[in-house]
Amino acid sequence: MLCLTAMRMAMVFFLATPLAISATTRGELTKDDHFLAAAQAFGKANSKKLAEHAQALQGYVLEPYVEYWQLSLDIDRLPAEAVRGFFARYPDTLAAELLRRDWLKALARRGEWATFESEFAKVAGEDPELACLALQAHLGRGDAAVADEFQRMWLNPRVLPDGCAPLIGALIAAGKLAPRDIWQRARLLAESGDFSAAKRALSFLPAGERPSERTVDGIRSRPTRFLEQAQRLNLEQRANRELLLLAFARAARDNAELAATYWTPKLQARLPDSDQAWVWSQIATSAARQHNRRALDWFAQVEPSALSQESLEWRARAALREGNWAEVRAAIEKMTPLAQNEPAWVYWRGRALRASGKRDQADVLFRRVAGDPHFYGKLALEELGQTLVVPQRYTPTEADVEEVAANAGVHRALALLRLDLRTEGLREWSWALRDMDDRQLLAAAEFARRREFWDRAMNAADRTVGLHDFSARFLAPYRDVFAERSKSQGLEEYWVLGLARQESRFNTNARSPAGAVGLMQLMPRTAKWVANRIGMKGFSLASIHDVDVNIALGTSYLRYILDELDGSVVLAAAAYNAGPGRARKWKADQPLEGAAYIETIPLLETRDYVKRVMSNTMYYAALYGGEPAKLKSRLGVVPPRRAGEGYEPTITGQATVE
Repeated sequence: MLCLTAMRMAMVFFLATPLAISATTRGELTKDDHFLAAAQAFGKANSKKLAEHAQALQGYVLEPYVEYWQLSLDIDRLPAEAVRGFFARYPDTLAAELLRRDWLKALARRGEWATFESEFAKVAGEDPELACLALQAHLGRGDAAVADEFQRMWLNPRVLPDGCAPLIGALIAAGKLAPRDIWQRARLLAESGDFSAAKRALSFLPAGERPSERTVDGIRSRPTRFLEQAQRLNLEQRANRELLLLAFARAARDNAELAATYWTPKLQARLPDSDQAWVWSQIATSAARQHNRRALDWFAQVEPSALSQESLEWRARAALREGNWAEVRAAIEKMTPLAQNEPAWVYWRGRALRASGKRDQADVLFRRVAGDPHFYGKLALEELGQTLVVPQRYTPTEADVEEVAANAGVHRALALLRLDLRTEGLREWSWALRDMDDRQLLAAAEFARRREFWDRAMNAADRTVGLHDFSARFLAPYRDVFAERSKSQGLEEYWVLGLARQESRFNTNARSPAGAVGLMQLMPRTAKWVANRIGMKGFSLASIHDVDVNIALGTSYLRYILDELDGSVVLAAAAYNAGPGRARKWKADQPLEGAAYIETIPLLETRDYVKRVMSNTMYYAALYGGEPAKLKSRLGVVPPRRAGEGYEPTITGQATVE
């Protein structure tokens, strides 16, 4: 959920628009214009202007937001009656939820803990800052369980909001959070790659044990410089030992092989066995991410029980790249039961069992996920010799659609999206759909489809559990344009549709945080380069939102990278998301089956992206009459890295991949 400050920032960003300015200049404000101007006033904390525009918005679909903004600007002085009056007028709305969260933080600032606790019980969903404040309230009345409850947050390598600082300070003062706990959190954060958060954790150490900012910043920016002086460190001091371990984690993230050269037997002998195991795990895990073939040797230095879940996953991935099925199985079977039940590891464990001749045991695992609508559900289905079947379609009745049409939250969501307030619109949409059953969700999908909110239609259809409409999950607007452009480029239409669905869900106004635009999410620089390459006449950056232009440029670029990357759709999909250079670097020294290449992509975003694109492709082909090719055959085999392709020089001269 958006907090007050975040919403103000979002509004300031979205509302510095020609629409708001030009309409204001003409003095011909519609209600939409008044709302945008009101939001802009809220973003600037201008209560007077906000009140002026609020007068014109009575009865407007988004009026609850305007009232919420007015109350929020005065939240620290607001009487409880005013807040509860808003809750009564707009029960179960997202605006009421946002106001409740703002009010709870104001109550905590004022120390009104009794009211805080009664209202906190009504909060929907998670809010780490509010959770910390609630624990602070419990601590204030002597609840002995607070420290144990907070440990679950503390040992989760997720950034804690600033609002948790008072609770952390109180637990330290009460002796419930010791320096060893702070170092443990710093290690967890370093292991996850968040060295900025690790530095913030270290700031809670007592003054006499806290390393200087200069030292911590030096480890973050130049870890090998710290490692060079390791032999001179007094490792009897805990701070020096812990900083050394953080330096190894940071150095391994940059270059595992280089970090390993500093990890000498002499230095190892000066550290406890548990610390040695942790350093080996950092070097091995980073090496696996970097596709260094020495990763499995380094993993062998650590007892599997000392490896984190992430390290075990990368041990399995390193074994996959080497075709070492015994090691794949061993790594998966050391994972937690919860992790072993994830579709990826169910499938790969099944493959490992089959490779060792245990076909019946493998088939039991494949049947657990076969037919599920994800990437590995399709691969498991094929391992059992079965073909993809689209679930029977459920069509909502007109009465169902009319019921959704009467839902004020759905109308607010679509109104926000129509005004290009996308972040707010998506949150309102999720809030409106949160308690809907399958029948209602499919009615919401149909309601959004009729209004050409394609992405929301697919979003609603994606949420169903028992009743389904896969034609709504996999809409194909502008299909005639996709078909024509795909054919002209010699691309499979269903693959292009699968990629476009993943990029934008066919939202022509989609814009990523990085600046990618339109249906096929083209970066302006890439679009300009492709337009020049194909000789597109009259191209301008303003035309990227045009459906035909965007698809023409996107398919031309796909054709280019497909040709550059051995004709592999897996490599091309990875390149479309992460760039051709990375896609090449992720190849192996030997041919690699497409699914193994995908599973070992180092970037989680790209790994998930390629899986979804290829899974989407299968459904588009099944729904729209495409070739009934199996997913495994579509993935194919990724050819080996050619000499000099994607290599980085290392200090040993052995090829490794970043």
